[in-house]
Amino acid sequence: MEVLPTKVDTSSREYRENFDVNTALASELKNRLRQAREERSERARARHAEQNKIPVRKRIEMIVDTGTPFLEIAPLAAYGMYDGKIHAAGSISGVGIVHGREFLITGNDATIKGGALFPMTVHKILREQEIAMENRLPMIILVDSAGAYLPLQDEVGVAGGRMFYNQAIMSKMGIPMICAVLGHCTAGGAYIPAMSTYVVMVKGTSAIFLGGPPLVRAATGESVTAEDLGGAAVHCGVSGVSDFFAKDETEALRIVRSLAENVSVQDKTRIPCRQPRPPLYDAQELYGVIPKDLRRPFEVREVIARLADGSEFEEFKARWGRSLVTGTAYIHGYKVGIVANNGVLFSESALKGTQFIQICNQQRVPLLFLQNIVGFMVGKEYERRGITKDGHKMVAAVSCSVVPKFTVVIGAASGAGYFAMCGRPYGPRFMWSWPNSRLCIMGGEQASQVLIQIKREQREREGGAPLSEEEEEAIRRPIMETFERESSPYHHTARLRDDGILDPVETRDVLRTAISVSLNAPIPEPGYGVFRM
Repeated sequence: MEVLPTKVDTSSREYRENFDVNTALASELKNRLRQAREERSERARARHAEQNKIPVRKRIEMIVDTGTPFLEIAPLAAYGMYDGKIHAAGSISGVGIVHGREFLITGNDATIKGGALFPMTVHKILREQEIAMENRLPMIILVDSAGAYLPLQDEVGVAGGRMFYNQAIMSKMGIPMICAVLGHCTAGGAYIPAMSTYVVMVKGTSAIFLGGPPLVRAATGESVTAEDLGGAAVHCGVSGVSDFFAKDETEALRIVRSLAENVSVQDKTRIPCRQPRPPLYDAQELYGVIPKDLRRPFEVREVIARLADGSEFEEFKARWGRSLVTGTAYIHGYKVGIVANNGVLFSESALKGTQFIQICNQQRVPLLFLQNIVGFMVGKEYERRGITKDGHKMVAAVSCSVVPKFTVVIGAASGAGYFAMCGRPYGPRFMWSWPNSRLCIMGGEQASQVLIQIKREQREREGGAPLSEEEEEAIRRPIMETFERESSPYHHTARLRDDGILDPVETRDVLRTAISVSLNAPIPEPGYGVFRM
């Protein structure tokens, strides 16, 4: 492989301006993540402590191996939604190492509305289960939930049923699920432990019941305490719902670690690997590489040079289809095929991407997509040359790809180019965005111009007066404001359209964990449908 040269001038004015803007964006991201981790009411903290409960992040820390990374999933889910206080959708989840093995670990945060399930909480849990199934990850589930958030029950109930369906499928797949009940587990939530492989309950604080004491009293007139109705003594000694009895949370978490040590997992899939090496160039320089204005193009090879081991890259078809950069590299010792945008997608670049994706599938090489794309080229000339069918080939190749795929939105993500570059609907194992990124159907300016043009043509057909500047501005302004707000990475990460926003300098290490996680699942034989010629 050849070493990628760099043309970045760290002393230039443009570099310094880019650096300042992007470090500010990274700082804003860190502040929002800190707020999501730490902002809780004193009343909620005090109540948690009174019940002798350990905070959910501390619970996870006590389970994972000391000094190992924890890859948190969707830490800003539900950001800005509801009352703005349902941080991380009230659920902490991620991939952690327990006794040297990777587990998908998830836990309710009972300091947020008692761990109640909001609509985005349910969708986050479904995403966690999807990750576990795709990557054959055993799960550790820490339940401490007040159940569905009743004012929004209409948006919780039906979607929530899918959680239990998924658990049944995971059990069928042989994916171990270790559930520690560390608080109440009510109504449909009672099925979470019931459908797990192992269940641990804690004396005095754990409770599982289809109907809690208030509902039992309302429905039957029977007065009963939570402990007598569904506490640890009942389910460990009478009903058999639970398998392990713990005198306190610390013992429960120790049991969880012990069970995790002894679950059986398959050997990892082997892909080409070599000894890891750091890039030649400092990852901090990414702040100066990324333009402060996304309308300005930038050389994506400069990004690859700061992600790849030794900054080495074996480029595929370097002289053809130049708006798409394809080739192989190693990241922390793992071989990956990189598909990266260097401009709009033309027919040649789409065909090049299609061929490269097929090669990676044949050779069992995972794919990394670096998105900075405004779409496919449009116009009479390009339609006659077949841009639609050539774009279809790339979309089909991405759709039918069987190797693990990872996507990072490093700039713009618009139109069908977002799909062709393995956007969320196209099944990346993990997908992240950078703080500078923007995701939308098209740019706000283009969208407003389209609507203005439609209005102009309507006026002409009706014989009306041409649009005035004031009328055009009245169309343009709200469209621009809406697109600016809804294209923000925070808007999309809140709605689980990615797995989190990354500080660019952390991207390489996050990819290491994600690639390792993906290799817990086998890679099937590649196959494709019909390619329109």
